[in-house]
Amino acid sequence: MKVRAQFLLVVLPLIVVSLALSETASYFNAANGVTRLARQLLGFKLGELEKYAGNQWALLVENGYAGRPDMVDAAKKAVELYGRSIVLSDTEVILALDENGAPAMASSPFEIKSEERGQLMELLRAESSGPQNAVIGGEKRIFQSFYFTPFQWFILISEKSEVFYRDANRIALQTLITLGVSIAAAALLLAVVSAHLTNPLGRVVKAMNNIINSADLSSRVEVEYQDETGRLAHTFNQMIGELDKAYGQIKRYAFEAVLAGKKEERVRQIFQKYVPKDVLERFFASPEKMLVGDNRYLSILFSDIRSFTAISEGMPPNELVGSLNRYFSGQVDIIYNRQGVVDKYIGDAIMAFWGAPERHTDDALQSVLSGLDMLDALALFNENQRKLGKPEFRVGIGINYGEATVGNIGSDRKMEYTVIGDAVNLASRMEGLTKIYQVQMLISGDLYQELRRQPPGSAATTRLFFRHLDTVAVQGKRTGVPIYTVKRALSPAEAAAWPLHNEGMELYYRRSFREGAEKFREVYRLLPKDFNAETMFRRCAEYAAHPPPEGWDGVEVMKTK
Repeated sequence: MKVRAQFLLVVLPLIVVSLALSETASYFNAANGVTRLARQLLGFKLGELEKYAGNQWALLVENGYAGRPDMVDAAKKAVELYGRSIVLSDTEVILALDENGAPAMASSPFEIKSEERGQLMELLRAESSGPQNAVIGGEKRIFQSFYFTPFQWFILISEKSEVFYRDANRIALQTLITLGVSIAAAALLLAVVSAHLTNPLGRVVKAMNNIINSADLSSRVEVEYQDETGRLAHTFNQMIGELDKAYGQIKRYAFEAVLAGKKEERVRQIFQKYVPKDVLERFFASPEKMLVGDNRYLSILFSDIRSFTAISEGMPPNELVGSLNRYFSGQVDIIYNRQGVVDKYIGDAIMAFWGAPERHTDDALQSVLSGLDMLDALALFNENQRKLGKPEFRVGIGINYGEATVGNIGSDRKMEYTVIGDAVNLASRMEGLTKIYQVQMLISGDLYQELRRQPPGSAATTRLFFRHLDTVAVQGKRTGVPIYTVKRALSPAEAAAWPLHNEGMELYYRRSFREGAEKFREVYRLLPKDFNAETMFRRCAEYAAHPPPEGWDGVEVMKTK
């Protein structure tokens, strides 16, 4: 950003704030004064009308005519005429309403809509002494009122809100115009002043650019002033002289660096096919540190093609390799686009992880979105397979979040950047469980909890839907792990069934088996032939008939991988 712009950005806001505060204070003082006078005038006329009506009634009482309807009507007519005489504008109206809200008198033809009467009568019966707001005759109006007992009238003086506040709004508009003109004038003046102050610097910068573009180190900047800009030009001239002396050495070093860079680039291009780019960058930056392992929390994904042996037996080798390469290309691109690292191919399976070598705040979320993207890409891949007359691929994806060891593992002859630990084993088991629970994707409870801790403004705004399927102890483990399936969008039936299923799971773990069975029965009705709803219904029915022992925790122990 140029110095001139910085100067404007610093000084102009100070001027704008000062002008805005001053104009705002002036506006509020003037607007409050005008509004106060309008309210006082409205109240004064209301008071005069109330005194006049009181005088008319007093005359009737003094002369003994209070009981004569014709005389009372004459007094009411006098009040109406007086009201018309004190009306000052075409939009001002003086009304009298009886106890039912029906108009008894008006200074000019006026209609109150039936839907307005209820609210208006509530305000009138409240007998507030100050101005009030209401919709009368289809218009927003300000009014003041009093109840005149002898006539049993609610008498009110009303003015349109826009007319009542017209002067205050005019003051607001004038204030904005004044403020805008003042700011424009201040900005113009500041632009002139800043240009005068920064033009010498601009000429110095222009001279520097000419030297840089022409690579003529014999050129010098003209020293125009004996001030900071002049000292800057003199210092630059000294620097150019020193650079001219070193120019020969720089060219020689540059030539050697180009040769070394080309060799390094060839190494990078070769090894990036086998080692993640981030890992390779770290190795070149600090080779000795890449031999040290690191424990950190990662998200680990396993994806495996179902019945791949049967697929491979029915395809020629060249077609099988072509299909696999197309499949892997789409899946791997998704993982890298989601900031993940493909650890290895295990036959037809893919292992990937998030959180190393670089951590991101949304690694867990990106791993789940990668799994969903991979399933979407698989659908497109299978559509192409059908067109080519080749077998479709079915996959299972398991993802876990936990602490694992990451680093270069192996010997000096062969090393591999990978992750190891229980969290990795559990992710592999998650993938295997997709066969048992007949879903395409499963995530662990630890990953589910990590997703719930994601900040509201995280990278993906797509809403995810989760279905709690079970709590299992995988082979070799005693501790149960909650497992969930996840989708980005649900069908209408799934949108109704998944919350019911989750409620049923809560009842199941609270040992409310009969209530849980009813929930799962309803899920099965919404999703016919749903394996997990049927499984949980049978479990609940069995436990309702034969309750499990004390200490039962609902964990299903897996006997196979």
